[in-house]
Amino acid sequence: MNKKEKILVTGAAGQIGSELTPLLRERYGNIQVIASDIKTDIPSDLKDSGPFEHLDVLSNERLFEVVKKHRITLIFHMSAILSASGEQNPQHAWKVNIEGTRNILEISKDSEVKKLFIPSSIAAFGPSTPREDTPQETILRPNTVYGITKVAGELLSNYYVARYKLDVRGCRYPGIISHKTLPGGGTTDYAVAIFYEAVRKKTYTCFVNKETMLPMMYMPDCLKATLDLMDANFKKLQHHADFNVAGMSFKVHELAREIKKHIPDFTISYEPDYRQKIADTWPRTIDDSAARQEWGWEPEYDLSSMTEDMLKELRRRHQESGL
Repeated sequence: MNKKEKILVTGAAGQIGSELTPLLRERYGNIQVIASDIKTDIPSDLKDSGPFEHLDVLSNERLFEVVKKHRITLIFHMSAILSASGEQNPQHAWKVNIEGTRNILEISKDSEVKKLFIPSSIAAFGPSTPREDTPQETILRPNTVYGITKVAGELLSNYYVARYKLDVRGCRYPGIISHKTLPGGGTTDYAVAIFYEAVRKKTYTCFVNKETMLPMMYMPDCLKATLDLMDANFKKLQHHADFNVAGMSFKVHELAREIKKHIPDFTISYEPDYRQKIADTWPRTIDDSAARQEWGWEPEYDLSSMTEDMLKELRRRHQESGL
């Protein structure tokens, strides 16, 4: 990406946006990266470190105003309603995830925006998708509104690449694990909450069963995948908005066992809820060979190194200010 890019991040206060925005500011300069979110309770370090705009992606007028004001050339569209939250309010999830994405694409094709990142998710898969080594090209029949919107977002983004020659890229994110942001309403959030509870209480009640296995990725690898894809040569990409990316896959009890290596008296119990049915429709392992071949994707963390780093960082935060 060009150092002179003017970058807009939507959903900048969300799980990924809150860590992507500072990284972009470090890389391109604070003034070059405009953070935006519909939330009003924005952390001061995010709001004060560079330009911030209060923005609802459903407002075409406001979106156009922000893009024009800052002469935006690149957008990371991270605004979304996630899987578990989406099932609580499907109509709202549809509006934000579909209409918000369409607005971003429309504004981009009619402005100075030349490149966009619009993430997808493993939620795009469904119960009829192969669950082991889920292929890049496969059946996309999700049964959650979040998954449905992600499939539509992939197709719409790829349409804008073909129809309008707009450079739109995206990854199918697995579950993202981070020590900086709290769980944000996703089905994979057990893999984040378990660390917080292990450090605070040394016990955790999990909302999916012990044998549940899902693809996961540590946040540093998530950010790496995002920026690596955006840095890739467009001419070498055969895919665009729908790359499979994988970090690691593990069962819940395997994660618990890894945590116990560091916290021997940690205990876990299981009380599966509605999220179990969602998890049971998602892949267990992912084939990300297209991303590896087309733009050199390779994760840096596995279960062991991720667990060690998560606990180190959370313990430090717990000692400094409490979790």
